[in-house]
Amino acid sequence: MANSTNRTRIIPTVSNYAKEHLLYVQEIGTLTSQSPHISTRNNIYSFLFLVVINGSGHFTYQDNTVLLRAGDCVFIDCHAPYSHESSADDPWTLNWVHFYGNDVDSIYKRYIGNGYSYLFHPDNLGMILDTLSALYSINETVTPITEIVSNKHLTDLVTASFTMNQAIEENASISDKLKNVRDYMMNHYGEHITLELLSGLFFISKFHLAREYKKMYGNTLIADLTAIRISQAKSMLRFSNDSIDKISAACGFTDSGYFIKVFGKSEGLTPLTYRKKW
Repeated sequence: MANSTNRTRIIPTVSNYAKEHLLYVQEIGTLTSQSPHISTRNNIYSFLFLVVINGSGHFTYQDNTVLLRAGDCVFIDCHAPYSHESSADDPWTLNWVHFYGNDVDSIYKRYIGNGYSYLFHPDNLGMILDTLSALYSINETVTPITEIVSNKHLTDLVTASFTMNQAIEENASISDKLKNVRDYMMNHYGEHITLELLSGLFFISKFHLAREYKKMYGNTLIADLTAIRISQAKSMLRFSNDSIDKISAACGFTDSGYFIKVFGKSEGLTPLTYRKKW
């Protein structure tokens, strides 16, 4: 029967010094699946950091099964049971390291205590891959500094797990804030709204707000506010008998002349012409 996986791995012999003072590698390697194969572990004194290089598969941990795809990272305590299985249609390649150390239990408790997930998808995958590659290389040949350098790279991986989860949280947070900003503009378009006002209301710097808003909505915040006001003005032109001056003021424009100018630039005709056409 043909092997269902191709593996390269290193299993170092760890010194007593490393066991007492450092984070140390227990096993590190790469796995490429050729057909579905379930790997199951339970109650191991180890922590696992795993990244999907390509392909996809299922990972089960704490009675929860998730689909992993390229770029997904896993950081788990292997005292708890876990298993993983490559997809049959899209077999995966994984890079992983099993590691341990005197303080890693408390570090992981802090990680989970911060509300971070054992599964995350970082923006900067290159840093993770470079660190795993360096960790593999240093363990290919034993030197007086192998364990010291390994400790450094493992610390980098653990630190990245914290910082990248924090970045993901912050991105989610800014996304929520931007939605709230847009909702505010939809509800208060008739009022005087500036970047400075929104910055103060939603506790975000005006420069960060302007940049992230355009990134999320594909339009500048001011241009989007103007579009909201024009949309409301069009509705009032069609479904009310209000004067241009009244519509202009109700939609947040400083004066009717400026409103007519902005409306014409947006719609290609004057507000009165628009009203007559509709």
